[in-house]
This record gives sequence, C-alpha cells and structure tokens, in this order.
Amino acid sequence: MSRVGKAPIPLPQGVKVEITGDRLKVKGPLGILERSIHSGFQVEEKDGKLSIKRPSDDKFYRSLHGLTRSLVANMVVGVFQGFEKVLEIIGVGYKADLIGRKLSFQLGYCHPIIFEPPEGINLEPKMMARAGREDVVETITVKGIDKELVGQVAAKLRSLQPPDPYKGKGIRYKGERVRRKTGKTAA
Repeated sequence: MSRVGKAPIPLPQGVKVEITGDRLKVKGPLGILERSIHSGFQVEEKDGKLSIKRPSDDKFYRSLHGLTRSLVANMVVGVFQGFEKVLEIIGVGYKADLIGRKLSFQLGYCHPIIFEPPEGINLEPKMMARAGREDVVETITVKGIDKELVGQVAAKLRSLQPPDPYKGKGIRYKGERVRRKTGKTAA
C-alpha cells in the first residue's frame, strides 16, 4: 500500500467537498477548485477527513494512488490558505511595474515585456534592499489557490530572463543559487 496514498487528508473548518462521479469539487474561503480524478478511485469523506481508495493492487492503480491523494490534498490546502512563489529580479535597470492587472518588465531588451496573468493568479511586485549591500532587489510574489497554476506562472516569468551564469542578472526563485562561471582570462 502506498504510504502517501493511504494517509487521510484532514479537512479544515470551512472547507466543503462535493463528489459527483469522477468529478471532485472543493469549496473553501478562498475559492472553488474542481478536478476530474480517475474513475477507478473512490474518494470518501468521514469524520472530517478524506481518504482515497484504489480498486485493486494492480501496478497501474498503485502508481496513481499517491499522485491522486497529493492532488486532492493540494486542492484542500489551496482553497483554505492558498499558495505563493516569490521571484527576485536582479540586474541594473531590471524592474517590473504593475499596470492594472498586467506586469510590465524592463529586462535589458529594447522594449518592455507585458505579461498578463491568467484568471485566479495575483501578482505583487515589491522593492527591497538587500542586507549589507547597496543594490535593490525587486521581488514578485505569485499568489493563487491552484498550486499547479502558481508554479506554471512562476516558471513562465522566470523564463522571460533566466539567471545569467556569468553576471548573475535575471529572474530567479527566492533562495535559488545560481552557479557562477568565471569569465575569459587574457593570455
């Protein structure tokens, strides 16, 4: 039996679950998430906890058991407290401005890059000084209730200008270490 798959999912106060066939709908204080799960799995609610049951010990169902449980658990956490990822913009002249719902980036190109987030995602740019240094780091917080969508948007923003291994400029996740390379040396 899968250790992840057999663990029950606690339901916090204010979170309601509706199961209709292979559709699972989770309602909470932050919103509603809906997902289709494999028709072989059964989702049962008992005593304020959800449990995922698989139909047999077939290899196919064993491989999906832990995944299905993790997806449902992420839905419950998302509608109750939400998810966020923080990105840092590092580089001279690199910045992001919020224009309505869209973000306008200056990333060293000859034109600004406009990014419009999908529905359900909030972007919050902030300026902050680094400890012990004079340069300013701008951060962008990506918030939402769908963990998959938050990660996808953060990856899309990072791909606009990935961190440069020579100078360290670019967009990176907070806490990400960029391995620096040495430049050319004169002979």
